[in-house]
Amino acid sequence: MSKLLDRFRYFKQKGDTFADGHGQEMNTNRDWEDSYRQRWQFDKIVRSTHGVNCTGSCSWKIYVKNGLVTWETQQTDYPRTRPDMPNHEPRGCPRGASYSWYLYSANRLKYPLVRKRLIELWREALQQHGDPVAAWDAIQSDPQKTAGYKQARGHGGFVRSNWRELNQLIAAANVWTIKHYGPDRVAGFSPIPAMSMVSYAAGTRYLSLIGGTCLSFYDWYCDLPPASPMTWGEQTDVPESADWYNSSYLIAWGSNVPQTRTPDAHFFTEVRYKGAKTIAITPDYSEVAKLCDQWLAPKQGTDSALAMAMGHVILKAFHLDNPSDYSSTTAGAIPICRCWCCWNRAKTAATRRAACCAPPIWSITWGRATTRSGRRWR
Repeated sequence: MSKLLDRFRYFKQKGDTFADGHGQEMNTNRDWEDSYRQRWQFDKIVRSTHGVNCTGSCSWKIYVKNGLVTWETQQTDYPRTRPDMPNHEPRGCPRGASYSWYLYSANRLKYPLVRKRLIELWREALQQHGDPVAAWDAIQSDPQKTAGYKQARGHGGFVRSNWRELNQLIAAANVWTIKHYGPDRVAGFSPIPAMSMVSYAAGTRYLSLIGGTCLSFYDWYCDLPPASPMTWGEQTDVPESADWYNSSYLIAWGSNVPQTRTPDAHFFTEVRYKGAKTIAITPDYSEVAKLCDQWLAPKQGTDSALAMAMGHVILKAFHLDNPSDYSSTTAGAIPICRCWCCWNRAKTAATRRAACCAPPIWSITWGRATTRSGRRWR
């Protein structure tokens, strides 16, 4: 009998009962279970990560069937940390767990797209002039043509093209810009090195060779507070997230840790078991705010005023009027670089090390040069 008739007769079929009538034996088709079995079948498991604009680099098990990713789970073979610190694993986030769906999604861009108005002007000019640079010059020298494709920005209207055509267009535009305005007027971005060193090097090397301007990838992503490189001179040159567990006071300011650093968020929450205090500074009650002991909600755009007020209180109320701080720290002192000639005239390596390890500082309080109290490298 066909499965279709079995379905029609489903409620009419009666089988033997058991357990005092609480159970009933049915002789029905169970092929529907195969769809669940086939959903989780795989040929092999490979190790990978979801490195698309993410520096987490979480290790995942990728289950592959017939060359296609079927599903993925987190790896659990990370090296153990020291006994007084939580382990890193499991690392991952919901974005990574659903990445295989995005991999084959119809929304994923698989071909280069270009604005229709621009590519029409380009093809027409290239057919007329032949030379790519001359074709681009013809477009740029006509105010109506340039206004035509620039005013179309923001309205969609992208059409599919190919890499050969668009690479020619981009190269011609760069050459034309260099000839008219100079190479430093060609500015561009590269992906963050933590995502792909090859991708980062490709764009950076190209811009460097032509004399262009290499913009920071953070200018592209807009996810780095400018105070960090302005203060420290390096971008994100900070300890790893596991070092949060060594802290006793944490301020989450400008980062929604559970959402943007999901694989590392457990360090932020687990350190509270040690008695650490966590503070969230964010205008909205975000995910990180509910994980903190205190939530400060400044109005948008007033972060600078809050930071300056905090610095004023720290320096004025606790440090500025405390003379002991000037004798035990470098506060209120200006470092002085030792002369290279003095170092070079040192007779032995020991005297050279001594010259480097104890650079003098000018004490504002005492009005004379002195050495630091600390002897870290001795």
